[in-house]
Order: sequence, then structure tokens, then C-alpha cells
Amino acid sequence: MSSITSSPSRLSLPPTFGTAGFVSLAVLLIGTLALGLSYGPAHGALFLVGGALGIALYHASFGFTAAWREFILEGRGRGLRAQMVLLALAVVLFFPALAAGTLFGNPVSGLVQPLSLSVVIGAFLFGLGMQLGGGCASGTLFTAGGGNARMLVTLFFFIVGSVLATVNFDWWVSLPSFAPVTLVSLGAPVGILVSLAVFAAIAALTIVVEKRRNGALETTPPAPRHGFSRYLRGPWPIVAGAVALALLNFATLALAGRPWGITSAFALWGAKGADLIGFDPSAWAYWQSAANAKALQASVFADITSVMDFGIIAGAMLAAVLAGKFAPNFRIPLRSLAAAVVGGLLLGYGSRIAYGCNIGAYFSGIASGSLHGWLWAVAAFAGNILGVKARPFFFDRA
Repeated sequence: MSSITSSPSRLSLPPTFGTAGFVSLAVLLIGTLALGLSYGPAHGALFLVGGALGIALYHASFGFTAAWREFILEGRGRGLRAQMVLLALAVVLFFPALAAGTLFGNPVSGLVQPLSLSVVIGAFLFGLGMQLGGGCASGTLFTAGGGNARMLVTLFFFIVGSVLATVNFDWWVSLPSFAPVTLVSLGAPVGILVSLAVFAAIAALTIVVEKRRNGALETTPPAPRHGFSRYLRGPWPIVAGAVALALLNFATLALAGRPWGITSAFALWGAKGADLIGFDPSAWAYWQSAANAKALQASVFADITSVMDFGIIAGAMLAAVLAGKFAPNFRIPLRSLAAAVVGGLLLGYGSRIAYGCNIGAYFSGIASGSLHGWLWAVAAFAGNILGVKARPFFFDRA
């Protein structure tokens, strides 16, 4: 008897598409239309971009946490090299637009932040949380959307940690810092060349380390599907995921006027939740800036970052269904549950005081030429090293 799995190149929906598939598809289509009518075409388009990001993240399994853990534990650098491809394409796309200050006739600006002690501490905490929580910001969203019940716990405490950091955010930003610096100020061509040289050096280092520790570079496993079916149902080559994420971040820049971010929405959701149970977030320093106060008063659907986050979850759910892998399991070992709680709190708190996460600070920060993105990466990698050492306490397999 023939089946879909016995004909990997055949283009068709999996037999498990069912309710979850139709719900996720309907959410993406109806949500795009409703948001476009309520807040404008760009707003609706950004929800759809979020959906595409969720699909790309899930189908390429493009995580930052696992890639860094594999390099720390085994010296395997395939994931890190894919990140360098991601960053290289991003700076080539971003720097000319940021230098000009406009893209397709609309004003654009990068995510450029100070080089501060709060970035170092926050990124280190975030890096530790990555390995305990089991994901970064993008990883938490796409795995939760893909049906990983444990990551829903991480996401909840990610939100709690984010809003806790807003209570004394003014103290963190008062710590010693240097003014923001961006490589775009060197001019787009020079900034691109400098960035590409750094990416190439990091990629070369991973190759040297991998060969010394393993004798040869890791080979890519054979794909179970081919042709268009592979891109509809996955899994994607990891480099294809890197290219898709860079292009979709560029689309975000064009539509939103700034690059992709994730975690500011978590603080907003947490603040609105705190308000519902009797707290007054508006009294906290973080929510007294004009932009944050406005976001707190408005609907979460008016917030671009929230809309894109919702899109990522829906897109990842659709991708998981298309891959035939959407099967939530709510049986979570106690120690793993504890790691999700602690890791989520660290992820949330760290991302706020570090001005972002692996997306807003690392990916979009470096794509913006901001040196704080590089500072974030170094501190977060150090936190990952500690997190990898702590994992055996919480998980049977590190």
C-alpha cells in the first residue's frame, strides 16, 4: 500500500493535517486580513512575516541554543557557521539602507544600543537561561508553537522574568556604559567588509576546532523529502533557513522601519497580566517612557513585536502539522520542569536588561552594525558555557 512517507517527493498534505492545521492556517490568513483592516496593510503584512519566520525556524530547526551547545560540548560548528551566513547576508542587505536612512522611500533605523554593564550581565544571564530553558527567544516561540509543551512553561516564565526586569530597569540602565557605536558610521562598504571579515574568521575557527576534535567536518544527513515537498513539509537545509531569516528580517525593516525583535512583547504581555491581578506597571520606570507608556495603554494587537510573535507561533504550528510532527506531550519530568522555570526567568530578566535577546540584540543588533550586538554575543556565549555545565543536573542527557 502506498503512502506519503514512501513517496518523499510527492506533494500532498500529511494525513495528520486535521483541525490543528486548518486552525493555524485560518489564524494566519484571517489574522493578516483583520490586522490589515484595523491597523493598516503593513501591520497585517508583519503578522504574515511572523508566520513565515515561524515556518522557516521550524522547518530549518534554526536554533541558537543547540548550535552553541554542540560547539561547546562536541566542537561541532555547523550551526555556528549557518549563523555566520545569516549575519553576513543581513549586513549586506541592511547596511546600505541604514546608511541611507530610508528603504523604498520610508525612514528606517537600526537597533543600536549602548555598550554597557547591563548588556554584559543580562546577556550572560540569558545565555545561562538558554541552556536551562531549552531555547532562546525565537527557539522558545517556534518550539512552543510546534507543540512542545515544556516550552510553554519556559515561555510563561520568560514573560514573568521580562516584566520583573521592568520594575527596576532604571537602576540597570544607570550602570556604567559607553555610547552606542555602529559600524554603519564607517560607511556601508567599509562596515560590510569589516563585518564579513569577522564572520569569516569565526567560521574558519569553527572549522579548525571541529577538525581537531572530530577529525572531519560533520556531514549533512540525507533529506527524507525532495523538491518542493521538502520546502512545504521540511526539513530544510540549515543554510536555507539562514537565508530565509535574513530576507524576512529585511522585510521587517522595510515594513516596520526597524529590524526584527521579540522580547519587548513579553514584557508588555507580562505588564498587562500584572495589571489584571492588581499591580500598577505604569508606576515602574520602564513604562514611563512615552513609547512604552503608549504600548501599555493600547491593545497588544497594536504592538508590532507582539503581532510578529503571534505570527511566529501560528507559523510554527502550521509547519509542525505539515511535517506530521504536531503531537503535544504534557508529561514533563520534574527536574526538566524546574529547569524550564529557572531558565525562563533568566531568559526574560536577562533579555530586558541587555536590550534584547538572540534576535533583537545579537541578530538584529549585528545586522544594524551595533557593537553592543557583539558584546552581547560574547557574554551570552560565556553564559551558555555555564549553562551546558549545569544541564546534567536537570536533564538525563546533557
